[in-house]
Formats: sequence, C-alpha cells, structure tokens
Amino acid sequence: MSDQSIRTRREGAILEVMLDRPKANAIDLITSRAMGETFRDFRDDPELRVAILRTAGDKFFCAGWDLKAAANGDAVDGDYGVGGFGGLQELPNLNKPVICAVDGICFGGGFELALSCDLIVASSNATFALPEIKSGTVADAASIKLPKRIPYHVAMDMLLTGRWMDADEALKWGILREVVEPGELEENVWELARLIASGPPLVMAAIKEVVRDAEDSKFQDALNRITKRQLATVDTLYSSEDQLEGAKAFAEKRDPVWKGR
Repeated sequence: MSDQSIRTRREGAILEVMLDRPKANAIDLITSRAMGETFRDFRDDPELRVAILRTAGDKFFCAGWDLKAAANGDAVDGDYGVGGFGGLQELPNLNKPVICAVDGICFGGGFELALSCDLIVASSNATFALPEIKSGTVADAASIKLPKRIPYHVAMDMLLTGRWMDADEALKWGILREVVEPGELEENVWELARLIASGPPLVMAAIKEVVRDAEDSKFQDALNRITKRQLATVDTLYSSEDQLEGAKAFAEKRDPVWKGR
C-alpha cells in the first residue's frame, strides 16, 4: 500500500518510519493500514534489526485518531490493518526493538502509539495526555498498558482527569528513557538505534518474546517455557552460531561478530 503520509529511511540494519500528516499527524484508517504494512515488512526483513518511529514537525507528535476522517465516515471500529491502530499496537510476533522519538504534543491515540514502542525518547517540549475522558470515550489501549508501566494512582489520574504531563514528569515515572533538547532528539535516537543494532539480534528477539509471553504468566510457568525451549526465539537462540560466538568472543577477549544465525 502506498501512502505519502509515511516516509521511510534506511541505514544499514535500522529503519526510520516517519508519519507526516499535517497539521497534527492524526491517523485515519488508510494511514493506519499503511503503517501496519510498513512495520510488518520491517518485522519480516532479516536485514533489519531496529526501527525508529518519528513524526514530522515539532508542534505535534501525534494527535491520535483522526476525528475529521471519522466525521467523514471512518468508523472507530473499522479496519486499522495488520498491526492495529498505528501499525504497532497489535502487530503479532514483532520481535525487534522499536524506538519512539516524541517531539511536541503527544496525546490520545498518539500516546498509545508511543506506548506500543519499546523505548521512548522525548524532547523537553513534549507533553502527554489521555483526554478521551473529556469526549466521553475510553482510551482503550492506554487503560490496559499504562497501569502496568507506572504507579497505578498516576495512571488512573491521567485516565480519569485527562490532565497533561510534561516530559520531566514522564521521565520521573519511567515512561521515557531520556529527555533531550529538541534539536538533539534525532541525533540521540539514531545513536541509540545504532547501539542496539550492534547487539545480538537473536537475543533481542528472545527478550521481546519472553517479555510478551510472561506478561500474564506466573513466574515459574514463564521460566519453564524458557528453560524447556518452548518459545521459538529462545529455541533458535540456544541452537545458534551467535550463542557460541558470544562465548568464544568473551574467552578470546574480543568483540563478538553477530550474524543473526
């Protein structure tokens, strides 16, 4: 699917995905489906290891659901595509890290999209909110995710009042990895992506599957699935050349060379 609102940039094992829908980078059904196909292709490309999600402009990161499109017939329960809203929320088996760069206003579905990423770096002018309560609807994904990420009472405060949170407070509660000056955001996120891309891809895939599998499991049940190699990524890792390479590199006091196999 072709969508001019989605631009990509590729550098080695890193894919940058930029959403560009002036003026607020709101997401309609067509854009959501295009984003899902973009992230699906990222997931399925063996040469890619890390993705960066950014949006154009510095005033709005993303305003979430496109209410203008909804007024013109986009159903809120319509076809969001293979990855659900924004291409990431429900994309199955995404075992590669995704970094989100937030610059400006991030609220509603835009905040939920950021929470779908593994790491979030924000500029100091970023602000966050879940204003759905004020329009008589529920921030569904955030109601599931946010109380698991930050203290319950803080998450409920955002959900029940729709109040705004600045970048420093978001950092305080652990939503963000780092807060940087606006002009430093792109460089910072790319540096982080290069660091992660230099690591062992099979281990990263296993980490993501283990975390996802264990989310609603008892500790011992989750651990048993790992030790018995019942998770596909763990089984692949334990039988891989990279597993042996890591041990050899440590013994030989050199940097490992990861091949992803």
